[in-house]
This record gives sequence, C-alpha cells and structure tokens, in this order.
Amino acid sequence: MPTEIATFAAGCFWGVEEAFRQLPGVVDTEVGFMGGQVEDPSYEEVCQKETGHAEVCQVTYDPEKTSYEALLDAFWQMHDPTQVNRQGPDVGDQYRSLIFFHTPDQQAAASVSKEKLAKSGRYHAPIATRITPASAFYPAEEYHQRYIEKRGGGACHI
Repeated sequence: MPTEIATFAAGCFWGVEEAFRQLPGVVDTEVGFMGGQVEDPSYEEVCQKETGHAEVCQVTYDPEKTSYEALLDAFWQMHDPTQVNRQGPDVGDQYRSLIFFHTPDQQAAASVSKEKLAKSGRYHAPIATRITPASAFYPAEEYHQRYIEKRGGGACHI
C-alpha cells in the first residue's frame, strides 16, 4: 500500500493528532516539530520560543482511501486559522497555523483550499495560516505520541 505524508500545525499537537487519527484513510500519525532553526529540539526548548519550530502532526495516509483535500478540510475545522501564534488557551509561536507541503501538488491544493476558505465568509478576520515547504521533521518525545489516546482528555483547544 503506497502512502503519502502530510504535515500540519494547528495548535497543541496532542489534539491535532487525535483529530487526524479519527479520519478514515489515516494510517499513522506522529507529533513533533518543524519550521525552526534548531536541530532535534526538545519540547522544553520549543516551549521557550527560541527555536522557531511549530508543534506539528505528521500524517501518513492512504491516498486511495482519503484525499489530501479531505485532510485539508479537517485541518480547517480543527482550529481557528485566523489566530496568530495561539490556539485557545495556548499562546506562543509554536502554536501558529501552518501547512507544510511535501509536493507541488500539495502546495497547489493547500493554496486553493485556503483561498476558498478566505472567500467563504466563514471568518471575519484574515486567514493567518501560512503555506510553506516542509523541512526537517523532529519527532517529539515518546510521552507526547498519541497523548490523548493514552491519557485521555488534555488541555488542548480541540
């Protein structure tokens, strides 16, 4: 089964991962960090807001069972894309809204999706989500992986 990768930042990665795990066609998820300038940062370093990384969920999916567009739709639903450097009670640049594209097709689909949302009238503020090339992915510590599944609940915005 050939799979594809998609990477999203939409606030606290615990809730983002749990939301993506519920979608048909999602084969696996992993939370971590992307978009910064520090190699292999720890969660504590990212929380100090000096690494430039965002908390992300990397989604492995089966394109025969779900589309990248369906993942984008879920992404827009799971957070407020008009917020800058925050989601719910979580504040900091690690909680910014980002779509990291891995292919030109993903870049094009993300741009179309963002433009469609911006024109929909759903939000009265501009969409703050940035669309940027995927860079090195650094997995978060094991205790963050499938956090809500293992521990239940959580303080996430979702």
